[in-house]
Amino acid sequence: MKILGIDSSGMVASVALVEDDVVIAEYTMNHKKTHSETLLPMIDEIVRTSEMKLEDLDAIAIAAGPGSFTGLRIGAATAKGLALANDQPIIPVKTCEGLAFNMWGAEGLVCPIVDARRSQVYTGIYKVTSGLEVIKEQEPMDIHDLIEYLNDFNSVTFIGDGVPIYEKVIWNEIHIPCKMAPANMNRQRGASIATYGAMLFKEGKFVSADDFAPDYLRKSQAERVRDESNV
Repeated sequence: MKILGIDSSGMVASVALVEDDVVIAEYTMNHKKTHSETLLPMIDEIVRTSEMKLEDLDAIAIAAGPGSFTGLRIGAATAKGLALANDQPIIPVKTCEGLAFNMWGAEGLVCPIVDARRSQVYTGIYKVTSGLEVIKEQEPMDIHDLIEYLNDFNSVTFIGDGVPIYEKVIWNEIHIPCKMAPANMNRQRGASIATYGAMLFKEGKFVSADDFAPDYLRKSQAERVRDESNV
């Protein structure tokens, strides 16, 4: 089974090709360029160097949200375009589950935090000791409320682009053993999206390209400003 994984839900753009249990190629960029500049060239490079044909893919897995509204839209447009052209299904992977999957085998809880600004994070809580068990579904949450919630558990590992932003707050308020994921695990990875996506695909959790849409979890800032002005 060949799965292309795409994650453009945050500052990182990451694409990977996974065939069965092998990561054939992975390309990740986290440096000064927009996803509109990097995503398609990264896919093209993976296709070229792996000598793969896009029409040979069984499915395309994509981080489906939450995250950057612009990043999610670019990723969705890319995945839908490829899938429509080749009549392939799309596997939506929740952003926080994709991040947690980076920590497969970790002891204790794994808590992804994606910065949503104004002391808010997109977060979920998971156990990934021998699978991915959802303790708390992903949702937008105040960082202080999240830490208070976590203090009722035994230990936790934080992961995601919200860590450097809220690390000081975490250390000041957390009362249980905790640690921060290392650099090779702490950001979005296309290989995790593709690998976890393959597992979801086997469970029948995929949609047609026409039916796929990102899950933003909340309104964009422009929409919130418009609603407030209407009030």
